[in-house]
Amino acid sequence: MASATSLLLSVFTLFSLIFLASSSEENTPLTITLPLTSKFTSKPSTDPIVFLQELASASMARSHHLKYGKPSPLVKTPLYPRDYGGHTIPLSFGTPPQKLSYLVDTGSHVVWAPCTTQYKCINCSFSAKEVPFFKPQLSTSLKTLGCKNPRCTTECPSCKGSSKNCSQACPYTIQYGTGAEGGYYLLEDLHFPEKTIHNFLMGCTTIGLRETSTDAMGGFGRSMFSLPVQMGVKKFAYCLKSHYFDNTRNSSRLIFDYRDGDTKGLSYTPFLKNPPEWPIYYYLGVKDLMLGNKILPIPSKYLAPTSDGSGGLMIDSGFAYGYMAGPVFKIVTNELIKQMAKYRRSREAETKSGFTPCYNFTGHKTLKIPDLIYHFAGGATMVVPGNRYFLFIPEIGFGCFPVTTDAAKTLEFTPGPSIILGNYMQVNHYIEFDLKNERLGFRQQTC
Repeated sequence: MASATSLLLSVFTLFSLIFLASSSEENTPLTITLPLTSKFTSKPSTDPIVFLQELASASMARSHHLKYGKPSPLVKTPLYPRDYGGHTIPLSFGTPPQKLSYLVDTGSHVVWAPCTTQYKCINCSFSAKEVPFFKPQLSTSLKTLGCKNPRCTTECPSCKGSSKNCSQACPYTIQYGTGAEGGYYLLEDLHFPEKTIHNFLMGCTTIGLRETSTDAMGGFGRSMFSLPVQMGVKKFAYCLKSHYFDNTRNSSRLIFDYRDGDTKGLSYTPFLKNPPEWPIYYYLGVKDLMLGNKILPIPSKYLAPTSDGSGGLMIDSGFAYGYMAGPVFKIVTNELIKQMAKYRRSREAETKSGFTPCYNFTGHKTLKIPDLIYHFAGGATMVVPGNRYFLFIPEIGFGCFPVTTDAAKTLEFTPGPSIILGNYMQVNHYIEFDLKNERLGFRQQTC
C-alpha cells in the first residue's frame, strides 16, 4: 500500500535517520517476538462460490492499490491469521499501554490506528461502531506532531510560507487502491515486554473510505516511517501457518531482530533498487519461473523493474493470493491447463468466482498439481507446492488458481510490478527481511 507522502528515502538512508524514534537503553533485547494471526473478510459467505467471489473482489482491490496507489538485538510477537487473508500482530501504544491488532503489511509504510469515537468509514464493509480505536485522551505520553516539525513531510494548507506560529497538527492521507484513510500524526510510546520505543510516529486516523478490515495498520515497507525502521531493527522475519480464512486462535511468530549476519539455513536474494514511483516496495530479481519441470517463456521485461517503474516482482505480506500482469498470467495459466488436462474444468465456477482456471476434483482421491518455482537472483530458489498456490473448496470438491490479473481488460505492459508474491504462497516458509544487508532470506519449514 502506498502513502500520500512523497519524500521517501532509500533503505540505506533510512538507517542513518533512526533518530525518528528513541528506545529505552535498559535491558535492550536482541530480539522481540510477537504472535502473528491471520484474517480474510468480515463475515465471509457460507456459499462456497460466493465466498470465491468475495476473495476475487478483495484480491483485485489489493492489486489495484499496489499497482496504482500513489503516495498522497531480537523482538518476537504473536502473528495471527485473519479471515480477510492478512496477518496481524498485537501492539501497545500509549501510557498506560493500549493494545490493538495491527495488520502486518510490507506493501505500506505508515503505522496508524482509528483514534476517535467519531471515526467515520464511508462505503466500508463494516460499521464504524465495530472498530476498536486508540484513545489519545487516556495517554500521558502522547504528543501531537505539528506541521513545523521536521518529521512532518506532508503539506499543511494553513501553514504555508514562513509562519513560525502554525499550531496545526501534521495531516496525512493514505490511498489504498479504491480505498483511503485520513488523519493526523502523533508521537507516542510503543511498549514491548523488555523494550519501549519513545516518540514513535503513528497515525491517528479519523476517516476511512472503502476499507475491508477493522484492524489498525502496521506498515513494514521501505520507509523511515515504517514499524521496523522506527524500531531500529536490522531485520524482521515471520513464518505463516496454513489456514482456511477463519480468525483462528492458532498463531505463529513475527520476530524483530537487532542482530546482524546470516541466519542458518536461509537462501538469500537481494532487494532491487526501487523504481521512483514505488519507493516503499520490496522488489526481488527473478531469473525465471517454472511450472513443474517446464521453464516458462516469460519475457525478461516482466521479471525486473524498468526505469519507468514497470515490471518486476514484489513480495507482499498484506496480499493473500498475489497478482500477475496479463501476459505473465496467460503464459502461466496456459501451461497449467496443459499439465492439468486430466481434470475437469469448471466454467461455472470460473464465471461465478472470477478466478481461472477452476476445476471440479470430485471423484479424485489424490491430486497432482505441479509446483510453481521461482528462481531468484543470487541462486535462491523458492518452490511453491500446488496446495500453496491453488485454492481448494473441499465442501464442493472444487479448486481454482486464485492469482488475480488485469488480463481481461488489457494485455498491455501496465505500470507497477508484474508479479506480486502474496502471503498464501509464503505459507510454511520462514521469511526474513534483512534490512541492514538489503536482501530477502527464506527456507521451507513447518510453521
